[in-house]
Amino acid sequence: MALTDAVRAHPLFDLVGDTPMVEIPIFRTEFPDATVLAKLESMNPGGSIKDRPVARMLLDAVAEGKLGSGQVILDSSSGNAGIAYAMFGAALGFPVEIVIPANASQERRRRLAAHGAQLVITDAILGYDEALREVQRRYHASPDRYFFSDQYSNESNWLAHYEGTAVEILAQAPENFTHFVSGVGTGGTITGVGRLLREERPEVQVVGALPPVFPGVEGLKPLGEGHIEPEILDRSVVDSWLEIDIDAAGRLSFELARVGIFAGQSSGAYLNAVREILVQEPRACVVTVLPDGGDRYISSGLWEP
Repeated sequence: MALTDAVRAHPLFDLVGDTPMVEIPIFRTEFPDATVLAKLESMNPGGSIKDRPVARMLLDAVAEGKLGSGQVILDSSSGNAGIAYAMFGAALGFPVEIVIPANASQERRRRLAAHGAQLVITDAILGYDEALREVQRRYHASPDRYFFSDQYSNESNWLAHYEGTAVEILAQAPENFTHFVSGVGTGGTITGVGRLLREERPEVQVVGALPPVFPGVEGLKPLGEGHIEPEILDRSVVDSWLEIDIDAAGRLSFELARVGIFAGQSSGAYLNAVREILVQEPRACVVTVLPDGGDRYISSGLWEP
């Protein structure tokens, strides 16, 4: 069987996407006239929203002849994309090498290792930008050895959300939804969803959630002066940016767990931005994504009382 046929036939790829959208009830008492909806991206086979772009990037690379037998899949990741690379790489028989900062949670690192990925750990103090610099160094030192997926500049990243996540949101959300909230890891989600909303529903406000530089939010990237900005990030589709209060985001993660939805740190950050919107517009109908599950943060201290 040709490699392209093997990729298309593998059932893991069929499990990516079509995640459910659920109502988030934690704001009902404070904002009884508001509606908050979120897509549960932990339902993807690798447990996060990153399955979407990684599947698309690998499928496109095989189809275009950029990824073939004998190559090593290489990229940097804060954890979730790395898990997707490791999972799909293991399923297809490709070795995987992931550059990851030392402050990535133990659960993510162990999942990567379980799939057989080689981990290259960078200094947490230097931030995620150091992982980006290190992956570039490794690729340029041995370009023939690697398929460098480069999710920060890979057009297939945002296209996965433009043709997948965004289409699902338009099908699942009520016609009167007013806002979409996301953050920036690579910029793929907010760019892909934002571009389709600009075309189909330009009245919907696209809001970006900005994490603090320190202690930061796993999976989200600080932007601005002194930080590497993803090439695929399209700022023109973002109507406004809201800075995240890390303590408030943690409390909202707890509140979400108390109503039965166990989601990760970035989900609390997005809900922090949602609440800020509701303070200004208490009748808003806000759609967001919950990028991963809370089980990836047990060792991080997020769930400590």
